Amino acid sequence: MPNPESPVPESHPGLPLMVAADLQDHLMVASNDLERLQRLLDDASETLSGHFYGASARINEVLRVAAAMPEVDHGAMHSAMQNLTGAITALQFHDMAIQLIAHTQKRLRSCADRIARDAMGEDDEDGAAIVEDGPGRPNPVTQDEMDAGSIDLF
Repeated sequence: MPNPESPVPESHPGLPLMVAADLQDHLMVASNDLERLQRLLDDASETLSGHFYGASARINEVLRVAAAMPEVDHGAMHSAMQNLTGAITALQFHDMAIQLIAHTQKRLRSCADRIARDAMGEDDEDGAAIVEDGPGRPNPVTQDEMDAGSIDLF
């Protein structure tokens, strides 16, 4: 475990090198975890979307057939269709979640790169480290809830 009180090299003022390296590692692990989360959300969203749209198509098919049968109560099927439409709308959180994850990943990587550059200094044999600026806005998604019709579907 790095010693946070290790001496700071005179040529690199600021964080001790081991502390900076440890902090950079933690930031990169968090960024990698967010990347895995993004892949999991993508997979879950694709699976749910496929099943919901498939179920929606089947319910619409049953409604078309049942329309010719006046003795059948269509209320239950219309209610099921409304519930399914609400579930599909709820999947819109995927787009917002992906935007937040990408924003946070970019911010974490920028911080990790800046820490590495500042701790290591400019004496790298490959030249100065290139650090991309972090996101300019604090939050790319301003919504914190979803209502039907408030977000464009997929």
